[in-house]
Amino acid sequence: MSETDPKQLIKIARENGAEEFAEPLDLGSRVRDLRKARNWTLEQAAQQAGLARSTLSKIENGQMSPTYDALKKLAVGLDISVPQLFTPPVKDQINGRMVITKNGQGTAHATTTYEHELLADGLTKKQMLPYRARVRARSIDEFDGWVRHDGEEFLYVLTGVIRLYTEFYEPIEMRRGDTAYYDASMGHNVVSLSDEDATILWVTALV
Repeated sequence: MSETDPKQLIKIARENGAEEFAEPLDLGSRVRDLRKARNWTLEQAAQQAGLARSTLSKIENGQMSPTYDALKKLAVGLDISVPQLFTPPVKDQINGRMVITKNGQGTAHATTTYEHELLADGLTKKQMLPYRARVRARSIDEFDGWVRHDGEEFLYVLTGVIRLYTEFYEPIEMRRGDTAYYDASMGHNVVSLSDEDATILWVTALV
C-alpha cells in the first residue's frame, strides 16, 4: 500500500501516543457523580431511570449489584450508553483540549483514489481520526484490493453521489446527507458516481 493510504493515516494519528491505564471503577460512585452532574435528587434520577428510589440508593452505596436490565434503565435515564457507566473518570479529565481547523486548512494526504484532508491534526493522542476526502475513483477496479484497518468508521456524504462497496454487503448508492457506520476491518472502498468528485467526511475510531 502507498505511504498515504488510510492505514498510514491512522498510523500518523497514533504517533507519540502512550498507553493509559484506568483505575478500578466504583460503579456506585460513578452513578452518584453522573446524577449529581445533572443536579438530580435520588427521587428524580430514579424516576428518570424507572427504578425504585431505594434500589438506586443501594446501587450508589454499593449495597447491591444491579442487573443488566437495571443498568440499561440507568443508562437510558442518564442519557448515556451502558459502556459509559463503566468508564471511570480520569485524573485531570477536564483538560480543555480543543483545536479548530478552518475550511481547507487541514493536512493534505493524496492517494490515487482519494484526496484526504486530515482535520484536528494538531491534537495528539486522539481517540478519533476525522478527515475529509475527495473521492477520485470512478470504478472499484481502480483499487488494489480492499481497504482494511482497525477500528470502526463513520462515513457522511457531503457532496455528490457515491457507491460504498463492502466485503460482506451489496454495494449501496449514497447521496448528500446519507451516512454509514461499519466495522473498518471489513474490506471497504468508495467510488464517486458524480460528474465531479464527491466529497465525504470520515471519522475513524482509533481502537
